[in-house]
Amino acid sequence: MLLDWCKAKTEPYGGVDIHNFSSSWKDGIAFCALVHRFFPDAFEYSTLNPNKAKDNFQLAFSTAERLAGCPPLLDPEDLVRMKEPDWKCVYTYIQEFYRCLVEKGLVKTKKRA
Repeated sequence: MLLDWCKAKTEPYGGVDIHNFSSSWKDGIAFCALVHRFFPDAFEYSTLNPNKAKDNFQLAFSTAERLAGCPPLLDPEDLVRMKEPDWKCVYTYIQEFYRCLVEKGLVKTKKRA
């Protein structure tokens, strides 16, 4: 469900092709697209460079923290040292970002009976 949500929210963004919670996130662009989808005035998405992964990670995480209250659970330094991010870490961060958006009323959830 969370992966499908990420795909749907980032679908309009060029350079983003989410198909897992590891390699799809390695250059930071997918994180930026997801954050930008909810906070489009926070930064200019079209100026991002996939070759500057650390900058992209920092931008996405700092923006999510400032505007959504999402704690920066991932370290850009660690992420750029890895060949691709650990899927469990990415999944945990996305889950927390989603929770913060729900808390702020930016994402609607279905009530369970």
